[in-house]
Amino acid sequence: MEKKKIAAVVLAAGQGKRMGTETAKQYLLLDGKPVLYYALHAFEKSEVDIVVLVTGKDEIKYCKEEIVDKFGFKKVQAVVPGGKERYHSVACGLRALKAQRKEIEVVHIHDGARPFVTPAMISKLIAETREKEACVIGTPVKDTIKIADEEGYCAQTPPRNKVWAVQTPQTFAFDLVSGAYEKLLACEDELLAQGVQITDDAMVVENMTQKKVSLVEGEYTNIKLTTPEDLIIAESFMKKLKK
Repeated sequence: MEKKKIAAVVLAAGQGKRMGTETAKQYLLLDGKPVLYYALHAFEKSEVDIVVLVTGKDEIKYCKEEIVDKFGFKKVQAVVPGGKERYHSVACGLRALKAQRKEIEVVHIHDGARPFVTPAMISKLIAETREKEACVIGTPVKDTIKIADEEGYCAQTPPRNKVWAVQTPQTFAFDLVSGAYEKLLACEDELLAQGVQITDDAMVVENMTQKKVSLVEGEYTNIKLTTPEDLIIAESFMKKLKK
């Protein structure tokens, strides 16, 4: 039997308003290269066979010419426009892979603003997905977490050893996550009317398929660049990696 392929959907369609810069965070320079470069480079050096890059429709030409072609990312098979919300962009990426669905075993979904993903993390997630069909990388939290009530008071303090900060990649059997996203879009209006917020891919799979999602311990360095402080931390990590 022919070996099935591993795919990745890398998301770079967000505007990143909290970064406070005119340039979207995924295109800001980190050690002389766009932040997005580092995520694509990790997948290029990994077991992944196919990458779909999802970006804003006005950035497609830039991404193709100034990132994919310039840095020779051979695994990036397509650069496609995203949607209004993150989950719309994920769905766009998955649909771009649909014609090859019979060839694809596993798909990673990764935020392009997380530059410190590594091939080792990617391999770890592939192995876990082959066994359990659905997993996310993350880290146990270091701080005590409080759940607030509607008036802004502490309502609950969950046990710290049971609380994780979830990151990306989030990795799934392709048919599982593709089907979950189709179900989500079919009932999107109903969920929005109920005030449901879709914040990650694991949530989609859990709610649309009732499949449990495994937690895989990653690295605290696998940060997402969201605010100006994150860029300072990323620059510090980069200096340490270069030593």
